[in-house]
Amino acid sequence: MKPHAGRTAQAAQRMQHEAFPPGHLLLFDGVCNLCNGLVRFILRHDRKAMFRFAPLQSPYAARILAGYANLPNSPDTLVYLRHGQPLERSTAALYIARDLGWPWRAAFILIPLPRMLRDAIYNLVARNRYRWAGRRQRCMVPGPEIRDRFVA
Repeated sequence: MKPHAGRTAQAAQRMQHEAFPPGHLLLFDGVCNLCNGLVRFILRHDRKAMFRFAPLQSPYAARILAGYANLPNSPDTLVYLRHGQPLERSTAALYIARDLGWPWRAAFILIPLPRMLRDAIYNLVARNRYRWAGRRQRCMVPGPEIRDRFVA
């Protein structure tokens, strides 16, 4: 094997992810302890290993978000690209729960509530997340057992 073959394969995979993001891509605040807890929760309960993750602070996330004019590039906005369709804030959280399967999908019962109401609760948590859960100095570095689940 050539010494740089691994890097070439990684670059090709990165380009493919940017052209066609994974079907279940979660963009999250990489320095937020609450958001990192959500990622760890999903990793534990994602039986089909379908979710992929990228911190909103990453160049990868910036390039992905640039393709969606209506999405804010803000660390307080959870973004879930579900089969290319961007979902954000409370809608993203509820679809994540739905896609995790039972019993988490039961939370999807809240989707008929007006988005303005759901997002008001989401925004309250987002505004206070660092105070309530703390923050890291830098984005989480995934260990080797989960590194393939991160695309950034």
